[in-house]
Amino acid sequence: MSDLDILGKKRPPVFSGQWSELAFCFSIVMSQILAEFYITGSNVLLPTLVKELGIPAASMIWPTTALSLAVTSTLLVFGRLTDMYGGYVVYTGGAVWLTISSILCGVSQTWLMLIICRALQGLALGALLPSGMMIFGSTYRPGPRKNLVFSIYGACAALGFFAGFFVSGICGQYLSWRWYFFIGAILSAIMAVSSVVSVHRDYSEKRALGIRMDWVGCCLSISGVTLFVFAIADSSYAPQGWKTPYIPVLFAVGTILLGVMAYVEGWIIENPLLPGDIFRVKFMTPLVIALLCLYGSLGIFLLYGVLYMSHFMGATPLQIVAWTIPMAVGGLILSVTGGFILHKVSGTVLMIISCLGYVGSGLLFAVIPLGGNYWAYIFPAMICGTIAIDINFNLANIFITTSMPKARQGLAGALIYCTMHMGIAVMLGFADIVETQTKHFGERQSYKVVFWFQTGLCIIGLLIVLVFVRIRHAKSELTADENQMEMENSTARQCEEV
Repeated sequence: MSDLDILGKKRPPVFSGQWSELAFCFSIVMSQILAEFYITGSNVLLPTLVKELGIPAASMIWPTTALSLAVTSTLLVFGRLTDMYGGYVVYTGGAVWLTISSILCGVSQTWLMLIICRALQGLALGALLPSGMMIFGSTYRPGPRKNLVFSIYGACAALGFFAGFFVSGICGQYLSWRWYFFIGAILSAIMAVSSVVSVHRDYSEKRALGIRMDWVGCCLSISGVTLFVFAIADSSYAPQGWKTPYIPVLFAVGTILLGVMAYVEGWIIENPLLPGDIFRVKFMTPLVIALLCLYGSLGIFLLYGVLYMSHFMGATPLQIVAWTIPMAVGGLILSVTGGFILHKVSGTVLMIISCLGYVGSGLLFAVIPLGGNYWAYIFPAMICGTIAIDINFNLANIFITTSMPKARQGLAGALIYCTMHMGIAVMLGFADIVETQTKHFGERQSYKVVFWFQTGLCIIGLLIVLVFVRIRHAKSELTADENQMEMENSTARQCEEV
C-alpha cells in the first residue's frame, strides 16, 4: 500500500480520537439535514400556510422561493467570508442565526412576515452551506476516508429531506404549522452548541492568508442575482405576466448587472469573488452547466411532484410522507454505499447513471395517467430520484473540493451550492411560466407539461455529461496544494539541470 493510500485512510491529525471526529462530523452534517428540512418540508406545508395565513395566489411560491433566493444571492459572499475568517466563525454564526430566524418564522403573524423571515433563514443557510463544505474539504485529504465522510454528508440530505416531509406532515395534519419551525429551531440550537464545541478554530490561519473581500463583486452578485431570479419567479404571477412593466425591466437590469460582474471579475478586479481560473479546471465548466439543469429539474420534481400527489391523487400530508419514504431510505443506502465504491468505480459511469435517474424521475410523472397506481409510477419515480441526487451530489462535491486548493475551499463550497440553488430558483421560475402559459389545457395537463419540461432539462444535462464531462475514480492522491508544490519543485529542478 502506498503512502498516499495510507494517508487517504487515516484520521486527520486535527482530531484527538474517534469521539472528537464523530462530534465534528455530527456538527457539520446537521447543516445538510436542516437545509433539506427547510427546503423540502415547506412544500408539504404550503397548502396549510395558504389557508391559515391567507397567502394570495400571486405570492404562493414565495415561502419557498424567498429562502432559495436569499441563499443563492449570498453564497459567493459567504464563501469569500469563509476563506477570509475561517469556517468556525462563519459556521457557528450561521447556526446561531438559523436558530433565531426559525423562531421568528414560528411566531409570524402575517404571510408577509413569514416570507421575510424565510429570507432571513436563507441568509443563515447561505453562511452554513459553503462554510460546512469548506471545513470538510480542508480537513480531509483525497481518499477513501474523505469519500466516506462526503457520502455520509450526502446521505444526510436524504435524511433531512424525509425529516422535512415527516415533521411538516405531522404539523400540518395534527399540530400547528408553527411547530414545524419551532422543531427546526431546536435542532438548529443543538447544531449551534455542538459546532462551538467541536469545530476547530481556524481564524488565525485564514487571516494569515491575507484574503480580502471583493466589494464590487459582492454588490454586483447580490443585486444581479436577486433581480434576475425575482423577475423570472414573479413573472407568472404579475398582473400581465411579462407584459407587466417591472418584470422585463428588472430582468434586463439583473442580466446587465450579472454581465458587468462577469467582465469586472474576469478582467479588472485583482482578487475577484468568482475567479475565472476556476473554470479552467478540466471539465469544470460543462459540469457546472450540467448541474444547473439537473439541480433545476430536482426543484421541479420536489415541488410539482408534491402538488400532483396532493391535487390529483388525493394524498394527505402524511400519505405524501409515506410515499416519499423510498427516496429517503434509498438515499441513505446509496450515499453510504458510495463511500466504499467511489474510489473503485469510474466517476463518469456513476454520473451517467445519476443522469438517467433524473430522466426517469421526470418521465414517470410526465406519463402517469389519471388514477395511475402508486407502485407503477410514484414508487419507481422516487427510486429514480434518489439515484439521481445522491450519486450526483457526492460526485460533484468530491470533484470540486478536491480540485481546489485549501485557500479556496470556501469558494468551492459556495460554487457547489450556488449552482444548486441557482438551478432550483431559475428553473422553478421557468416551470411556473410553463404552468401558467398552459393552464388553458386544464390544471392537470399543465402539470404534465411542466414534468415534460423537467424531463427535457434532465436530457440536456445527460447529453452534456456524455459528451463533455469525464470524472476519474475518487482515489487517494495529492491535494491541489501538494500538486502545485510538486509542479513548482519539478520546474525548479529542471531549471537547475539546465
